[in-house]
Amino acid sequence: MRRIAYGATIILTIGVVAVELLHAPILLIFALTSLALIGLAWVLGQATESLGHHLGPRAGGILNATFGNAAELIITIFALSAGLTAVVKASIIGSIIGNVLLVLGASLLFGGLKNGTQSFSATIAGVNASMLTIVAAALALPTIFVATEAQRGGGSPTTLSIEVAVVMFILYILYLIYYFRSPEGGVATGEGHAPFGRTPSFVLLLVATAAVAYVSEAFVGAIEPLTEEFGISALFVGVILVPIVGNIAEHIVGVQIAYKNNMDFSMAISLGSSIQVALLVTPILVFLGPLLGHPLDLTFTLLELGALGAAVVTTAFVAMDGKSNWLEGAMLIGVYVIAALAFFFSP
Repeated sequence: MRRIAYGATIILTIGVVAVELLHAPILLIFALTSLALIGLAWVLGQATESLGHHLGPRAGGILNATFGNAAELIITIFALSAGLTAVVKASIIGSIIGNVLLVLGASLLFGGLKNGTQSFSATIAGVNASMLTIVAAALALPTIFVATEAQRGGGSPTTLSIEVAVVMFILYILYLIYYFRSPEGGVATGEGHAPFGRTPSFVLLLVATAAVAYVSEAFVGAIEPLTEEFGISALFVGVILVPIVGNIAEHIVGVQIAYKNNMDFSMAISLGSSIQVALLVTPILVFLGPLLGHPLDLTFTLLELGALGAAVVTTAFVAMDGKSNWLEGAMLIGVYVIAALAFFFSP
């Protein structure tokens, strides 16, 4: 099965090169690059996990925590360099709500249907939920600042965003220190044995990263023509499509692990990925913005902040008691579908 997946990814990547050279219709380019990125994100995750096994639990855990969202980071860097700041900011919100509503919801749903009521560490889940609350505040305050103080000649929202990004990055470092030192936290570096040796794992990581970069450029180049030709909201593309393309492989793993009744590991993937996007990926994008000629400020639409707030509140209620069931999963998915519909019909 793994060989089939690798083979399909190689074919799709070659297909991306072909459709670009042939100047194929924009819908075909977008669809093919999306499929190729899904496969490459999975390969990147396999390489990271395999190398993590060889480096040991602590170093491997840090490696996974650092590169867990590498594919999405690469995609958003290319989007930022292309000046698609609205799509980049939407993808930040989309990744967070996608992980805590869609992925966690699907994990609770399928895990609960198979195993009944499932248990997990309320302490670690509570820390993650609290950190998500901090994230929501950090992402909302610059928008409030723009709506109030900036109108009276206050400081620049870009400057404030950089300062907020510094604080968020520091919080991420502290979060990692707590997580890896906590006896309840453990280190999630994957299951089973490393599929590759140390050197092949490293080489595969480099090759997959380069391939993701190439395909990401084609993917980002198709976004603007696609939205213009088919009238799709750029907000919908950023909030829904970009996070799904960049993270679907990891999402599937989280659901599979919940199905195997390992809810601690599954929640570490879904909630941990959201925190990583907010506290690591977002600051990196803010820091790179001025260097790429497109400063990124952390101001969002009311719809984006509303969806983020709903995701954080519902997740906190689910995580507080250390137990979950399939109905809670269905409710989280329901909130995500409502948010997706709102973004789809937004102008």
